Amino acid sequence: MVDDYSTYHFTLSEKTVYFLQGLMIATIVGALFYQSMIAVVFFSPFPFMFIRKKRKQCTKERQWQLNLEFRDGITSLLAALNTGYSIEHAFEEARKDLKLIYEDNSLIMREFSYLVHQINMNITVERALNDFGERTGVEDIINFSEVFATAKRTGGDIIKVIQTTCNTIGDKIEIKREIKTLITAKKFEADIMKLIPFGILLYLMLSSPGFLNPLYHNILGVIIMTVLLGVYLGAYLLTEKIMAIEV
Repeated sequence: MVDDYSTYHFTLSEKTVYFLQGLMIATIVGALFYQSMIAVVFFSPFPFMFIRKKRKQCTKERQWQLNLEFRDGITSLLAALNTGYSIEHAFEEARKDLKLIYEDNSLIMREFSYLVHQINMNITVERALNDFGERTGVEDIINFSEVFATAKRTGGDIIKVIQTTCNTIGDKIEIKREIKTLITAKKFEADIMKLIPFGILLYLMLSSPGFLNPLYHNILGVIIMTVLLGVYLGAYLLTEKIMAIEV
């Protein structure tokens, strides 16, 4: 069974954990900003939004993992071609080579096994790779399938094409890794900053009971806290966008 990488399918335990996390966040927001169970009920759809956000995050993480493993896949494919195997048999040899590195249930092993199966069913390599790229949505795989199909159709040097593509993918992955390393500390700082407004509210509630009472259970207070919550959400989304660096 091959995967559709455009969306991540949670297990029941994963969905339960993320739902409870979203429910906890909704409860904290309702309690700290409004001190009202009505507000908690109002934010009750948030857990489902949180699950959708986590699904997008898990989808990107799985595509990134496949991208990393794909580099090893085409490296093994290139080695098989340099040994003298035809392009059709090279995928089988590459799969055997990958088996020494990855578990059978790894993403690249499942995909290369499916590619070999398609080729054995007399499906052309170009069509199999095109299907691979479309299902994964990974830019490097899509580009590889298009370049490969063009080289095969025009009689180009397949080995040279794969070598160039392998080098390009390797360079992009290294750049992405460097970027991830550079912004890891900043992401941690951003996560701390996201918690500060909640920490301030909690501190004031515990250290000075009654100090924030004018902001609760009246129309003006609800409006002020809603505006502040909106500003916080805007800053949160801006931070998320800044940290989402694509290469």
